[in-house]
Amino acid sequence: MSSEQSGLPEKRDLHGTVAVVTGASSGIGLATVRLLVRSGASVVASARRADRLESLVSEFGGEGVVAYPYDVKDRDQAQGLVSKAVQVFGRCDSLVASAGFGAYGSILDHSDDLLEDMIVTNVAGTVWPVRAAVRHFVGHGGGDIVIVASVAGLRGGGNEAVYASTKFAQVGLAGSLDRELREKGIRVSAICPAGVSTEFALGLGRTAGDPALDELLRPEDVAHAIVTVLEQPRRLRTTLWTMWSMAEQS
Repeated sequence: MSSEQSGLPEKRDLHGTVAVVTGASSGIGLATVRLLVRSGASVVASARRADRLESLVSEFGGEGVVAYPYDVKDRDQAQGLVSKAVQVFGRCDSLVASAGFGAYGSILDHSDDLLEDMIVTNVAGTVWPVRAAVRHFVGHGGGDIVIVASVAGLRGGGNEAVYASTKFAQVGLAGSLDRELREKGIRVSAICPAGVSTEFALGLGRTAGDPALDELLRPEDVAHAIVTVLEQPRRLRTTLWTMWSMAEQS
């Protein structure tokens, strides 16, 4: 029975597609790699922690996922993300930009070095992989870019001003790219979750084992949203998706 006959919208089959995922060693990025591979896609998993990437590759027996150790702040290595996908799998269809970090505290609570690292990682570390992906997609009939931002990038929040500013930048980047690239067949989405129970801000405003973390979204919840966006038929696009746990005030 076809999707039209069933009354259900068709899903784009991800079998045979190839994705690049940054921030793949933990949290949302890791959950996204796992779900993509289980959905039939092949994945280049990228992060700074090479040991964790190798464990991820081993988890799938070396099938469907390869590691690309990479610090997203390094603009010179960004093109290697796409080149790795083409070299190993013969193509690159999507980029999931998930790398980043945050810290809670007032504007004066953290060192200049930490704040600078956050700004460069979250903003430039999104721009460089995106530019690499766009160069490829423009010459190959289009593709998908999914930027993992945050609801903090839509409304701000006390005790996370610098982090929120980086997420506003990501949301602005995604919205601008949607307008710039849609006619080239490139879909750009911003996924904006509220609190997610990950390694985010541990030791920088969060404490491991805090029961409050159990009430937040799970990384798998966000990964599901990312894969759902990629599975949408090419005739439509999702530009912004916000997510909250039922326990967290919006």
